[in-house]
Amino acid sequence: MISARALHYVFKIGNRAKNAHFFREILGMKVLRHEEFTQGCDAACNGPYDNRWSKTMIGYGPESTHFVIELTYNYGVKEYTLGNDFGGMTIKSADVVERASKSNYPMERDGDRYVLTSPDGYKVFVINEKHGENEDPVKKVTLNITDLERSVKYWQNALQMKRLGADERSVQLTYKEGGFVLELNKIADPLDRAKAYGRIAFAVPLEVQPKIDETIKSTNNTILTPLISLDTPGKATVRVIILADPDGHEICFVDEEGFTELSQVDLASDGELNKYIKKDPFQEQ
Repeated sequence: MISARALHYVFKIGNRAKNAHFFREILGMKVLRHEEFTQGCDAACNGPYDNRWSKTMIGYGPESTHFVIELTYNYGVKEYTLGNDFGGMTIKSADVVERASKSNYPMERDGDRYVLTSPDGYKVFVINEKHGENEDPVKKVTLNITDLERSVKYWQNALQMKRLGADERSVQLTYKEGGFVLELNKIADPLDRAKAYGRIAFAVPLEVQPKIDETIKSTNNTILTPLISLDTPGKATVRVIILADPDGHEICFVDEEGFTELSQVDLASDGELNKYIKKDPFQEQ
């Protein structure tokens, strides 16, 4: 099995103020770091846009120990067409439902779960239970796929994730027992990634990245961006390889060494996000 660690999932967002409210005030997450870029990412981290953009990492704890969300904002892009590729994020928290109720934020019941929808349409499933003191509330991300057998072969064999459980419609995979779970859910409709498509990221030791490259090439799967180094202004450089699974879901494998340095919590980032929201010329507050 690959020695890998689940890091984050990328949401493209059209309004930072509304999303800051949702993720901070409703879900109760904290801004961990905020970064501004003057031009598009060489690995298409912000999608197919060559413009000014920002990245906000937000979650329930440091990126070294928690699975978090990356909020990617492209200046001047106010909304994205939502496809059916993202199935939802599941969190375990006894506080979210209470906060949402007090704020009159819309919720629905789905069996024993509550369903909240982010300002851009991403589903968040909430298990209304208290989590442990050192437990990451983010339990899993669900991606919709069209062929369960084909997808399991890719994620389990090519990417060496461990299979936890399955039924006729879905399978659960992980790189760490008791840790973050990736769920693949089969749908009957054709998969449409539209414009809002995201990306899931994992960290691996630097020496593992060329092995992933070799495996993907030998199995005739897709490499979107070959091994490339990415700079972040004033911070560490990381090396990434970007893949696509059989349904086109994007997967980033970043080197653990560089990412550990890059992803240090920046206590000033919450204020930085507020500052850039306030001065954004493209959006009304």
